[in-house]
Amino acid sequence: MRAHAEMIANINPSIPLIADADTGYGGPIMVAKNVEQYARSGVAGMHIKDQVQTKRCGHLKGKELVELEVFSSRIRAAVAARKRIGSDIVIIARTDSLQGFGYQEAIRRLRAVRDLGADVGFLEGMTSVDMFKNAVADLAPWPLLLNMVEGGITPTISVEEAEAIGFRLIIHHLASLNPAYVAIQEGLTKLKTTGRMDHDPKLTPQFIFNVCGLEESMAVDTEVGGMSFAQKP
Repeated sequence: MRAHAEMIANINPSIPLIADADTGYGGPIMVAKNVEQYARSGVAGMHIKDQVQTKRCGHLKGKELVELEVFSSRIRAAVAARKRIGSDIVIIARTDSLQGFGYQEAIRRLRAVRDLGADVGFLEGMTSVDMFKNAVADLAPWPLLLNMVEGGITPTISVEEAEAIGFRLIIHHLASLNPAYVAIQEGLTKLKTTGRMDHDPKLTPQFIFNVCGLEESMAVDTEVGGMSFAQKP
């Protein structure tokens, strides 16, 4: 997880990256190490949940939770680690308690970790727009994050609608995965059935290399007198 987060965060360090930290990957010591490594890798924010170590997706049934005291220890460890290394990484506290324990328990847990220093709250698996509004009001002025999983149990709303309700952050888990799946499936099916990979003429190897930073790399080499690209590719 750290390696992937570092790779993504450093594609363009000017764009903040929020990374899933699951349960923190262990007790307080591991949570602290997780925070330190994410921060040093360039991650801007991370969310830690209150599920057991063998966690599952928040939009699936049968999630098991740790006691509030354990969740609290995770958030304490995260906040302390951030302070220890002088980082400004944003600590997002996520609760998955709504499904099994109800709305009031979810709010109770978020209030508890808010008071321990978590910067943002994350109530996973909300099921109605009215619940969105209630959660924002019940935890105000603490910032709340909305997890927009299209096709999941949470109603789909636009960024503008989320902002109007009062959410301060929104993440779209499937924004790149779903379109990529469709495109890959269609492309490989066509190859299998026709034996051809016809494509958009602009999608040449050099175009893709430039998307990945070839021109910027060439400029760096040329600026310092390098000869790696004396002959233009």
